Amino acid sequence: MAEAFKFELVSPERLLVSAEVESVVIPGAEGEMTVMAHHAPVMTTIKPGVVTVKNASGSEERYVVFGGFADIVPAGC
Repeated sequence: MAEAFKFELVSPERLLVSAEVESVVIPGAEGEMTVMAHHAPVMTTIKPGVVTVKNASGSEERYVVFGGFADIVPAGC
C-alpha cells in the first residue's frame, strides 16, 4: 500500500477536493504525470482532460479539467 499525501483540487471559485490520496494522474502539457508521496517539486501546466485520484482507501475518482496548473511539492499537491 502506497503512502498517502495531501491533494487539493481548486477552481477559481472554490476548493473542490481536499483529501489524503495515494496517487494522482494529471494531464500535463508534456504528457500524463503520476504524482505520489515525496514527488520531486515541479510546477506544470495542465491541459484539458481527466485528473484521476486514487484515494487512501484504494477507490478512484475522476475529475474533468479544462486547463490550469499543478504545483507539486514533496508534502503534497
